[in-house]
Amino acid sequence: MLQKLLSLVLCAATVLPVHADEAEIRKTIEAKFGGKVESVAKSGYLGLYEVFAEGSIFYTDDKASAIIAGGQLIDTKTMKNVTDERMRKLTAIRFSDLPLERAIKQVRGDGKRVLATFEDPNCGYCKRLARDLLKLDNVTVYTFLYPILSEDSVKKSRQIWCAADRSKAWNDWMVEGKAPSGRDDCDTAAIAKNQEFGRKLNISGTPTMFFADGERVPGAMPLARIEQKLTQTR
Repeated sequence: MLQKLLSLVLCAATVLPVHADEAEIRKTIEAKFGGKVESVAKSGYLGLYEVFAEGSIFYTDDKASAIIAGGQLIDTKTMKNVTDERMRKLTAIRFSDLPLERAIKQVRGDGKRVLATFEDPNCGYCKRLARDLLKLDNVTVYTFLYPILSEDSVKKSRQIWCAADRSKAWNDWMVEGKAPSGRDDCDTAAIAKNQEFGRKLNISGTPTMFFADGERVPGAMPLARIEQKLTQTR
């Protein structure tokens, strides 16, 4: 829906109705660009309305005469990234909705704290995350194989999933650099289902993490912040 829209920083004079309310903004944007708008709400800044659609946030004014896309809204008093904070709330899920049976499960210590990650075996940031997560204690980590970078990513994911010890195969590759070499012809339906599930959640990059409270964190995150977040949500 918003591919062409989100490639713009400012698209003026979008021929939206004057003095549009939230319902009118939703209706007009859906009609003009196709697809579904998830929500429209006042942003609390500069009279702008926040529009959330297809996993992205953009803004329009109270007259809906222009659209601001691809930028970040920053509160200059607190230097808080308002867009980032809202994205985390709008893209949060229920942890219980994750199909954990399709993930590689690693338990350390009492395993009471939980974290789920979507990762591609050829993702450099994922490899760094894998090394960091080994330093955590009293945690259960669910790793969803989510190969989106290449066909080789798919092959490695299948080999890791088919391994007798999936956790060892994953860490051997991600941490030690020992490429998987086993079979890849077992039942790997879980991987395809993970890809489909990830697309529904608009997961477009790896790693993507989900914490116990459902908060989504795309991309790299310092280990200290992961530890802090796990402690807050246990």
